[in-house]
Amino acid sequence: MKLKKFNFKIINSTNDIAIRIIKRSNDKSGIVIAEKQKKGRGQHGKKWISYKGNLFASVFFCIDKINLSVEELTKVNCLLIKKLLLHFYKGKITIKEPNDLLINHKKISGILQETLSNSGETFIIIGVGINLIKSPNIKNYPTTNLLDLINVKIDSNNAILKLKKIYEKFIPMLPKFNVKNIDKI
Repeated sequence: MKLKKFNFKIINSTNDIAIRIIKRSNDKSGIVIAEKQKKGRGQHGKKWISYKGNLFASVFFCIDKINLSVEELTKVNCLLIKKLLLHFYKGKITIKEPNDLLINHKKISGILQETLSNSGETFIIIGVGINLIKSPNIKNYPTTNLLDLINVKIDSNNAILKLKKIYEKFIPMLPKFNVKNIDKI
């Protein structure tokens, strides 16, 4: 499966654009990529601080033939993002439920997962933010970035290409995916 790419320089939110694409087109899957978000969103209406050079993307696809709950899909998506991070960082990465990824107890990535019904089909939108080169200062919530951890500047285009390939390989497996195999991702 190939995910159609939708590239933008500056937008409000990759998830908002993905929702608009689903509503206004016949595209059943894709990846929305932005260099910068002006109104990035996190869980529970929190703001996602979007520094240029970090990764901001939303993957979307139809989930009608998938027998996983939204909670199970959240776990799967966290593991897929962990798999992406392991391309660059070889240390321990933990998942802080429901949707944050941490290195050394500091947030490096967050996922905003939303569902949308359109024309009788249900879609999932997985918004992914990864601190590649700069970390936001969040009161009472330590953050980190890959540049500080590995002293190598990760190009966001390279990380997005890897993210796209991970989802292109995994999405076709989802209809037969059993949550008991979640550790095998």
